[in-house]
Amino acid sequence: MDEPITIDGSMGEGGGQVLRTSLALSMSTGRPFRIVNIRARRKHGGLLRQHLTALNAAAEVSRARVDGAVPGSVEVTFEPRNVLPGSYRFSVGTAGSATLVLQTVLPALATASAKSRLVLEGGTHNPWAPPFDFLERTFIPFLKRMGPDVSCQLERPGFYPAGGGRFIVEVSPVARLSRVSLLHRGAIRRSGCRAVVAHLDMNIGHREVGAVCRGLGWSPDWAEVTACPESTGPGNVLIVAIESEHITEIFTGFGARGVPAERVAAGTVEEVRRYLAAGVPVGVHLADQILPLLALGGGGSFRTVAPSPHTMTNIDVIERFLDVRIECARIADDIWEITVEHARGLDSGTQA
Repeated sequence: MDEPITIDGSMGEGGGQVLRTSLALSMSTGRPFRIVNIRARRKHGGLLRQHLTALNAAAEVSRARVDGAVPGSVEVTFEPRNVLPGSYRFSVGTAGSATLVLQTVLPALATASAKSRLVLEGGTHNPWAPPFDFLERTFIPFLKRMGPDVSCQLERPGFYPAGGGRFIVEVSPVARLSRVSLLHRGAIRRSGCRAVVAHLDMNIGHREVGAVCRGLGWSPDWAEVTACPESTGPGNVLIVAIESEHITEIFTGFGARGVPAERVAAGTVEEVRRYLAAGVPVGVHLADQILPLLALGGGGSFRTVAPSPHTMTNIDVIERFLDVRIECARIADDIWEITVEHARGLDSGTQA
């Protein structure tokens, strides 16, 4: 067994992403690691329920030896063995993000030796994590461009703070993820927005989509409001979709007690405006999430808006595990090209 890589959890933005990316890379490469100062830049540091669930999920899938897997732990040692595909059920038990748990184990299962089926329970629509809609329409379609066949189905949404969501993911893997270049968005084919309202006044959703249509100059026909009676608790999410020739990007806003619907919409509208003005294919949130996939596969490149702290942190973690070179080049005011080159050479792959 190699000596564990030491990761400082306070690096960069210093959140749970450092741990999750380390786990994903460790599982996929077989390299053990030791992480200290877990979530040191957060108000309540250490492992919370969703981080512990991701850690235990990674340990189960890779048959890892783990030290420090207890609530509140600020130091963990993780030594993976063999990735074992199969049927798994992972439950956060709170409104903590189940989508982040999936993103932790999915890269390893996408290149495993056989198919896998996962049932994930917890938060599916959490303000601090990618919601299920983003996973289904943006993240997983990007992963499928790299070779594996992945499908997901939402059985029940789980809003913050009640949680209680459930979704199923099926993975048909490939031996290695292919190279992908995504430099152009292509023509916009369809745009629209939808407000989902669970156990709250439906007028909240109507106000949100109305504000989006006014802010983006869209027709009211491009908007819809849907009730969600199957949700365990109350909640509200605003979803804006930009469907283009080469990619669909999803932007979300979350209702919160005391926050007017118009303010929820305003934040989402600003993010959409920035994306449309830049003319790039990859939004700010997708950018950091696809970097580990490109680094584990054949590399690639994509254009996005200015890299976020999450993106820069992921680059730092990736370069600790893999012999890759990741370059961020500014093309114009808010247009950046990020390139991942692998030292052992690159495979041919898809390009847009």
